[in-house]
Amino acid sequence: MTEDPSLPQQQRQRRTLPPRATVDGERLIAVFAELVEPLGRALPASSEVVLHDLSKLPDSIVAVQGDVTGRRLGDPATDLLLERVADGDLDHQLGYETRLPDGRRMQSSTMIIRDVSGHPVAALCINTDISAWLEVRRIADAMIAGPIEEPQERVPMRSTRPDGPPSAESFPHDVDELAAHLVHAALMEAGIEVDQMKKEHKLRFVETLQSKGFFMLREAVDMTAAALGVSRFTIYNYLNELDARASTTADPLTTEKASDKPR
Repeated sequence: MTEDPSLPQQQRQRRTLPPRATVDGERLIAVFAELVEPLGRALPASSEVVLHDLSKLPDSIVAVQGDVTGRRLGDPATDLLLERVADGDLDHQLGYETRLPDGRRMQSSTMIIRDVSGHPVAALCINTDISAWLEVRRIADAMIAGPIEEPQERVPMRSTRPDGPPSAESFPHDVDELAAHLVHAALMEAGIEVDQMKKEHKLRFVETLQSKGFFMLREAVDMTAAALGVSRFTIYNYLNELDARASTTADPLTTEKASDKPR
């Protein structure tokens, strides 16, 4: 899809992929890619190691060992990783719980790899299926001390599908699946049917998708327009309006001048 040349430069840059890794970053990605297989083999068979090249988002998987989530080379990032990249929140996240659509519970960790200048270039993720161990613990605790309470989730849980169990993260196998999940989640967050939405509802819907990194995906504007039943140019207008609002909020001089105006 070709971007509308009338779009502000800042907006066009926001929807492009992150810049290519530096020479040092590419070296780090190559080194860690070679380590994924031996690291995966050193871990229990219920574990999976995945390496994401952040410059290739959304189809960012460049190495994988294990079959916990069934993903392969060239598959996309999870919704959680995409959102963190879009938000600039790229710190290590260790030992958080996630669930797969079939109900299996996993313990996951995401480690961010940075080049010598501190630029994030890759994410190394380890997912371990802990369902069997939780069942063993449940049985042991029942025999020794009676039933125990379920542990509290470490992160807010979201649904991977309308009828599925909750999860902090979805593990799509292609971009279409990732896009469908993000659109569905945004519609659920909106809490209103599309045919009942007014402009402000639609703006919030677009803003939600923007915050999740949705506009890094190919054909994102067209998919958003189809979900809302509007034209792609309407979506461009919404994005421009959101950019203008953000710029006004971020510019203290603009805010100060606005406050000086007679009321």
